[in-house]
Formats: sequence, C-alpha cells, structure tokens
Amino acid sequence: MGSGAGIPSDSVDSISTQDGVNLKEGDSFSAFAGEICRQSYNNSPFVKVHDFSKGHFRGPRGFTLRKLPRRVYFDLAPDGIGTKTIVIDATFAHPGGGRNLVAMCFEDISRWGGMALVLVNVLDVNTLGETGSLANNCYRTMLAGLGQTAEDFAFVLYKGETAELGACVGSENPGAVCKFNWTGVAFGVYDPERMITGNDLRAGQVLVALREYGLRSNGYSSARAALRAKFGPEWYSDPTAKNAIQALARPATLYHRFLEDLNGWYHRDRIPVQLIVHVTGGAIRSKLGEDILFPRGLSANLNDLWEPPEIMRQCAQWRGRGMEDKACYETWNGGQGELLVVDDDDKVLEELSLRAKAYGIEAKVCGRITKSANPHIKITSKFTGKKITFP
Repeated sequence: MGSGAGIPSDSVDSISTQDGVNLKEGDSFSAFAGEICRQSYNNSPFVKVHDFSKGHFRGPRGFTLRKLPRRVYFDLAPDGIGTKTIVIDATFAHPGGGRNLVAMCFEDISRWGGMALVLVNVLDVNTLGETGSLANNCYRTMLAGLGQTAEDFAFVLYKGETAELGACVGSENPGAVCKFNWTGVAFGVYDPERMITGNDLRAGQVLVALREYGLRSNGYSSARAALRAKFGPEWYSDPTAKNAIQALARPATLYHRFLEDLNGWYHRDRIPVQLIVHVTGGAIRSKLGEDILFPRGLSANLNDLWEPPEIMRQCAQWRGRGMEDKACYETWNGGQGELLVVDDDDKVLEELSLRAKAYGIEAKVCGRITKSANPHIKITSKFTGKKITFP
C-alpha cells in the first residue's frame, strides 16, 4: 500500500480513514502479525526459514526442508473456519480462534499420512479499528493465540495477509465487535512409502473414533439457526444464550500431531493405519462412504460412536423437525473428530490407545468394516438410539 505521488502522506491517511481503511493501523497491525510469524520460525525441526527481510514485515523470506526422507511429495491444503467467526466474536473467544484454522487446514494433510509443517493465513476484516480499541485488541489477541498454537504444536507461521474490506465483510450480528473471515493454506509433505489412501482396506478391520467436544468448524449455519429458534433473532445479545454460545465457540481439537506420530514421522515405530477420515460436516457419508468404502464394495457398521457434545444435542432439539438423526450426522461430526481404520489386533489397538492418551485424545473402537452386495454405512445414532443407514 503506497501513497499517491504529490499528495502529502497525512492527507492520504485522512482520505483512507474516511474510505474505511486505516493505513497507519494497517501497517502497525501487519508489523505485529509479522513479529508473531518471526517468533515461529524456529518451531519446527523440519523447516529452516531464511529471513532476508532485515526486520521489515514486507521483506522477502524463504524456507527449506531438513531431516526428512530423501524423497517427499509436497502438498497444500486450503480451508477456513466459516461462520464460526460469528459465535467466536459473540462470546469473545478470539484467543482460541486460530486453533480452528489449524485444525481445518492441517488435518487435511495428516489424514493422508502426511505431516503438516507450515501455515499461511489470510484475515479479512470489516475494520481493524483504531490502535487500542476493543476490536483491534481482539484481533491482536487472536493472532497471538495462533502464535501460541504454533509454538505448542511446533509448526511455522510463515506469512499472512490482513485486509480491511469494509462492507465486503459482514456478520449476522450488526453490532459485532469483530466482523471477519479467516482462511489459510497449510504446506506439508508426504512420504510415498507411508501414504494412507485406503487401498489396503478389507472386511474385518475395525474403526476407531477420536473424540471431539464441539462442532469444529462445520455446521454453524444450522447451529445459528438453532440459536435463533431458541433465543430469537438477536440471540447474540441475549444473556440467557451465553452458555450455548460459549459451547459453540469451543476451539476444535487438534489431532494432527498424534496422527503423524502414528505414521512414524517422529522416529517412533509406525502403527499401521489403513484409513483416516477427518470428520467434518457430512464426512461419514461422503468421505468415508462415497469416497472410499463404496467404490471398493465395502460397508461399515458404526455401532458405538462417541456421544454428541451436549450443545450439539441441544441444537438438534431447538431446530426440531428437519434435524432428525440422519440430518444431524450429515451436518455435524456427532462427537468424533477423526475416524481411523486399523487391523483388529490387540497389540495395535493397545499401542494406539496409549499414544492417544499421551496427546490428551480419547480413542475407542466404534465399528467394523464389512462386505455386502449393496455398500452402505449403518449407524447406531447416539442422538436417539435409532438405526440409520447411508446411502
């Protein structure tokens, strides 16, 4: 962003502020975000960042990889946190917002047996506000929280972009403190010797569900419809809705480091996993069934899934007709963030469980792969106990 030739910089700042863009604060915020990125450059033992910027947030930089197998494939995984931004803002859950972005991007690499290493993010906002304002402070705590997540999970925040887009970014809540969209792209690697594609699936293998306590970043249009049904069109300002909003704003659980550990990226023995499904909205039907099992003539019986989080059960009740059990599993994760397929082997299952506990993750056998003339997925619903079938 530069000044027009022949126009004094203070005049440009004044014009830009009137037009809804604060150039000075934009630079200040970008410098703040750039420093958070720089602090992450030594997080990963597999990534070496070469910083030629001489301390300027707009300067050039690059990265190389190290301590990896001789031959790896590169991948990019773009995603975002959707309309979860509205409930994050409504309950001031900005510090944990970045975990949702990490979950949505990184686990689209780890689900294929890869290792996620680097994140680039794009934060589009209605306005950054003035330095020191409530909105500005919330955005800064949001990026600081992302920086903390990068430190905790040993990855690099390589670069980012923040843009004030005015009316192009809105919210269901007209009085929202922060109106924003947040997306990103993860960079990761695959070892061709240990990619997980589902090619070795067979009847008799078991499915293991990793527990999720919230909605991750999917199904929020339906969740907000439930809030409107229960608390009215201005649910975001209803004090009685506070607990529900806080539950919906819960950050997504991060599984990628555990999944990478299972696949031997951290110099421990590899546990053979035949398939990983990142359970976002409708994933049991689409990612597990339509993408993987059905083309191979396989089915699945999921008879012991995790219970849905209480807020998910409440949203289904508040929505009423139209959100019966099948619709719930097509819209939300139902209480599982990932589904893994492994051989029915006591030693494998015991080691998987021990490693999951070490990462603070709850795992349990939830079903079995079967063979049938008409491929399908049967679910014993944890919402009401009914039996449902896809397709």
